[in-house]
Amino acid sequence: MKNNETYLIHVKGLVQGVGFRPFVYRLAHRFHLNGTVENSNDGVFVRVTGNFKDIEIFAKAIETEAPVASNVDSVDVKKIDFEDFIDFKIVKSKNLSEAITDISPDIAVCDACLDDMKTQPHRIEYPFINCTNCGPRFSIIKDLPYDREKTTMAPFVMCDACRSEYEDVLDRRFHAQPVACNTCGPVYKLDISGEKIDDLPEILKNISLLIKRGEIVAVKGVGGFQIACDAQNEETVKRLRKLKSREGKPFAVMFSGLDVLRRFAYINDVEEKSLTSWRRPILILKEKEKLAPSISVGFDTIGAMLPYMPFHYQLFEHLDLPAIVLTSGNISDEPIVIENEEALEKLSGIAGAVLTYNREIYNRTDDSVAMVVNNRERIIRRSRGYSPEPVNLELNVDGIFAAGAELVNCFCIGKGNQAIMSQHIGDLKNLETLEFYSEAFGRFKKLFRFEPSVAVCDMHPDYLSSRFANDIGVPVIEVQHHHAHIASCMAEYGLDEKVIGVSFDGTGLGDDGNIWGGEFFVCDLADYERYTHFDYVPLPGGDTVTKEPWRTAVSYLYKYIGKEFLNLQIPFVEELDFSKAEVMLQAIDKKINCPLSSSAGRLFDAVAALTGVCGVSKFHAEAPMRLESVVDYRMHHAYPFDFGDTVSFGNTMFDIVDDLLYGESVSEISTKFHNTVINSILAVVSQMRKETGLDKVVFSGGTFQNRYILSNVETILTLEGFKVYTQSRIPSNDAGIALGQLVIAAKRREIEEW
Repeated sequence: MKNNETYLIHVKGLVQGVGFRPFVYRLAHRFHLNGTVENSNDGVFVRVTGNFKDIEIFAKAIETEAPVASNVDSVDVKKIDFEDFIDFKIVKSKNLSEAITDISPDIAVCDACLDDMKTQPHRIEYPFINCTNCGPRFSIIKDLPYDREKTTMAPFVMCDACRSEYEDVLDRRFHAQPVACNTCGPVYKLDISGEKIDDLPEILKNISLLIKRGEIVAVKGVGGFQIACDAQNEETVKRLRKLKSREGKPFAVMFSGLDVLRRFAYINDVEEKSLTSWRRPILILKEKEKLAPSISVGFDTIGAMLPYMPFHYQLFEHLDLPAIVLTSGNISDEPIVIENEEALEKLSGIAGAVLTYNREIYNRTDDSVAMVVNNRERIIRRSRGYSPEPVNLELNVDGIFAAGAELVNCFCIGKGNQAIMSQHIGDLKNLETLEFYSEAFGRFKKLFRFEPSVAVCDMHPDYLSSRFANDIGVPVIEVQHHHAHIASCMAEYGLDEKVIGVSFDGTGLGDDGNIWGGEFFVCDLADYERYTHFDYVPLPGGDTVTKEPWRTAVSYLYKYIGKEFLNLQIPFVEELDFSKAEVMLQAIDKKINCPLSSSAGRLFDAVAALTGVCGVSKFHAEAPMRLESVVDYRMHHAYPFDFGDTVSFGNTMFDIVDDLLYGESVSEISTKFHNTVINSILAVVSQMRKETGLDKVVFSGGTFQNRYILSNVETILTLEGFKVYTQSRIPSNDAGIALGQLVIAAKRREIEEW
């Protein structure tokens, strides 16, 4: 045909494992174009011959009509030597370069597959049903390009029916790598006290009976084992807490459907969109009707999610219950279990039955956790459904390994202009978690063709992540913890300029040797200047204060009131062990194991302990969480504070004591305190804007997971004319630290031209 030319279209982004090649095939047929489409490590390549105008429209349609779980970063079109194609074909994947394409996170089962479970003869009630639009991805991928032989589905040989669908371009399962059915796919097996059951109807019958009569069951999920029980059975939930050594941290709950969930929680449109998305996170919602009280242990919120595996839907059909507790299958702080034998060994002490299947989980992934604040989804734990989706940057981050922090760790690798964050690893405080960290790093190296040329870590020398970075045999850069927090938020928004940075959290080593955590910076990606900070207070007992907030309360009272605070007639003082308090005061005076801290987290701890909300923490950040839970959103009063060389809360403490003496409610004191912190932020950043001319304010750190603080800071500062940046796709807690470390190292490398 006259004017026909051949073009190469290179599509980059999340374009593998999401039905992209079949989508391009159908699109080409719609436009009557001939050519080929293929996967490569660094994207999808389309060779197509036709009229330039048609090809231009075709390329635009690739971008605008892409499958829902895909994420197209770029579509580049260039003219190549003419090829006379006779049709349009999907051709075998090739390894063309060391560049890589995005890897799809695991995708919740789609409605079409749920329908097929009821109608397709070879897939009636098949519990691993999937198609090009849904199913396991990251959890089963061993290598790229994404083909069946490079996944944990390799041992399962397709039957004739599945092979026919897999090879039919017009079928929804065309090139769906995990495709299988009742004849050829993975199968479940239930172990009840050594008795093995492999008939699915019997499995469902037994599990539902066990749960309904108050038993606990371990179930193999997409990215690891989970533990389930009746969410309305208080006795069982309490027993689960004891068996898991999980005293107070809330449990996640899976509801049978959205309509049922509405009975138990308040849901707005944005929350509904998040809950029903293909990512299916656990979403923190305001509770409406109580389930078992021990699920949330005094909080008015619930971590809710909807079914995302075919088996979840099948189980609820048999259960006739509105909800089940579905928590990570692990012991205390260890990683989630993924191996069948390990599950039978470790989880049998918790669960009366263990459900396994015979497909390997290669990349373990916990459920992700999110919340909605100011009508935006905010990621708290980034794992299943989100990882390893990259963050695209303007900086060259190639070859940089960022080790992350100690708590809620994720690491990050740099590939070209992409930051690829690991799944949630956990707290690096034991050998098991460190082994998971090391294993995941090794797998990312292979999967993403990554070889580190430089490592970057936290300044704290005792973090296991810092030690790991120093042991991999490349040059190491140390980055200050709170600078990394701000840089992680800047990276999310593509900021590369001087900004006002506000970083509030529990702990992080400062460059003066003290513990920071209530910081105001003027900074860019390369460096920072500490403008001011919260007053330093001694932390008697060092790290012990994180589990015993009452110690920090004693320190604050001693700092601002003196030893006379022991005469105060308030419940906190009256319930003190005076002999312990005396020893602590002596330690503070003699500076024995009493490091100085400017931490916002410790300030919240002190107020939580003073008000009786939480004197001893059973889990990380319990005290600030409980203090937030009693806030009255209708109240706007606040306490005084002072802002000079530092931000001092001495007058705040005086007035809190007065309110306690006068018998004010804990809710009122908590609300006034929260408003005081918000007012202090506004006062400081307003002064900083006046002095620097900067109007972009970047917030990060775990304190900004406090919904009351976050929502008000965003709203008030925006009304005051600031450009406000808060995190959404990347956690503001320490799980986002690695991204900040990565871009800081990249910027310094760029400036210094290593």
